Amino acid sequence: MTMNVPQPVLKGMKALVTGIANEHSIAYGCAKAFRELGADLAITYADEKARPYVEPVAQALEAPIFMPLNASSQDELDAVFERIGSEWGKLDILVHSIAWAPKEDLQGGLLNCSAEGFGKAMDISCHSFVRMARLAAPLMKDGGTMFTMSYHGANKVVANYNVMGPVKAALEACARYLAYELGPQGVRVHAISPGPLKTRAASGLKDFDLLLTEAAERAPLGELVDIMDVGFTCAFLATPFARRLSGETLYVDGGVHIMG
Repeated sequence: MTMNVPQPVLKGMKALVTGIANEHSIAYGCAKAFRELGADLAITYADEKARPYVEPVAQALEAPIFMPLNASSQDELDAVFERIGSEWGKLDILVHSIAWAPKEDLQGGLLNCSAEGFGKAMDISCHSFVRMARLAAPLMKDGGTMFTMSYHGANKVVANYNVMGPVKAALEACARYLAYELGPQGVRVHAISPGPLKTRAASGLKDFDLLLTEAAERAPLGELVDIMDVGFTCAFLATPFARRLSGETLYVDGGVHIMG
């Protein structure tokens, strides 16, 4: 059956993108791809310290909604979705690209991870996606697509990924269960698993440069991916062309994950 898909393919869609730290962020690649394909953007920043880095990005992408969002604050979450509801009346795309763990717990290995650090990592990196989905779902009146960002370390042991491995595994499971629960209302949910990228978030991982080098050497395509590769993958999944895909953990890594 031929689908009547408008050009640009996301024209008229409303997208909320969380987790942009600067122009090198995976979330920025998603926002830029959505905007290039016609979507209107709502962009959030973590706190006042992050605002000077994110605000120019939001202005360049002509985002009419630009708000603070601490993923731990229910009040700030509520405020973002209330504004989207009042100004737009709907939401088509949600990107959750937020992950955090205390540095000492992240770099100290799983055995030495404190209960408090594990709990914080799980709350901010995983359960915040569930909280966002709960608020976004009523706004996705005509269906929609939700994305969260994972990593290969959720499924295979990656040296120095430590506590984030179990946390990302839980996040991928949440994406599958949300896809099941939200499917009847036409909402599709995906976990995206990019290859290693030079982002501010990744800089907290020990020996990350070695991980980058190894990924480039092992990738069947022979090179690392970039943030726009991730962004346009998400853009495709948000279009009617991907209307029958849901609950996927999709690797955007040049094929690294297939290698033994």
